[in-house]
Amino acid sequence: MQRPWDDFRDYANVCFEEFGNKVKHWTTLNEPWTYTSRGYATGNFPPGRCSKWQKLNCTGGDSATEPYLVAHHQLLAHATAVDLYRRKYQASQNGVIGITLVANWFVPLSQVPRHQLAAVRALDFMFGWFMDPITKGEYPRTMRSLVRDRLPKFSAEQSMMVNGSFDFLGLNYYTTNYAADSPRLKLAKPSYLTDSTVTQTGERNGIPIGPKAASDFLFVYPQGIRDLLLYLKKRYNNPLIYITENGVDEVNNDKLSLEEALTDKMRVQYHHDHLAFLDLAIKEGVNVKGYFVWSLLDDFEWSSGYTVRFGIYYIDYKDGLKRYPKLSAFWFKNFLQNKK
Repeated sequence: MQRPWDDFRDYANVCFEEFGNKVKHWTTLNEPWTYTSRGYATGNFPPGRCSKWQKLNCTGGDSATEPYLVAHHQLLAHATAVDLYRRKYQASQNGVIGITLVANWFVPLSQVPRHQLAAVRALDFMFGWFMDPITKGEYPRTMRSLVRDRLPKFSAEQSMMVNGSFDFLGLNYYTTNYAADSPRLKLAKPSYLTDSTVTQTGERNGIPIGPKAASDFLFVYPQGIRDLLLYLKKRYNNPLIYITENGVDEVNNDKLSLEEALTDKMRVQYHHDHLAFLDLAIKEGVNVKGYFVWSLLDDFEWSSGYTVRFGIYYIDYKDGLKRYPKLSAFWFKNFLQNKK
């Protein structure tokens, strides 16, 4: 009988067969948390499902169960593809395979123990949700204790297949939030959005944790990339990591001249500071072997569309999609040349 994740295995098989002679670094999934939480808990990304009681303009769904089931099937699809690659292709194609996860860093709202524990739970419900299974074969203890029977279980065979199902970890980091323990959320109806009993915010006492970018979620907090990487080193036995996305956006402002639009000093500062903290993490023993800017080009950015710009190259949407390097592109080129 065809299992739900076997279609993904078959798709991956075609990719390995057709492109394996050229592709030497495979990632099975990019940000399964984003697809899961936004598609099945808040409903603001396709397929737009969530619980009706949340009043989030969804077309139907159950935020108490569907996110966990979707994540579970994604993990099994990922592990099945990795197992196939390792058994059938890796030796002859000489490549490596992993998965890309997104993670915020979380700072306790204050240093009282309950907020410190809340910060750990917040990270578990975003990142550990996927990282624990591929390193330990099971979900984080915090999730198992809070979600209980709504959280799917891996069979013994599935646990063995998922555990260790990566040669490297792709990590996307953008921002940091404060995390506060919110026991009142236990009184709410069950939902992925409340199960962690954590309230997340970008501000404390009205003061942002860092400068705010164009996207509502993105507060600039460069120290967070180092803190996250050191946490990964300690908790997950220092895996091989590639920073697969790191970047910041500005509003697509039609009133700016081209010269003004290309002078993205804030992006230069963002990458300078994040790379400095990344350098510190590497010197402290974190096993990071690569760094990718998000993004090379201004793009259609999720539900924000073309209203924000993440690129180090400016795309003129009104003039044939002409491309112009921003200040950040020249800075990054110089940075790479000086690193050689």
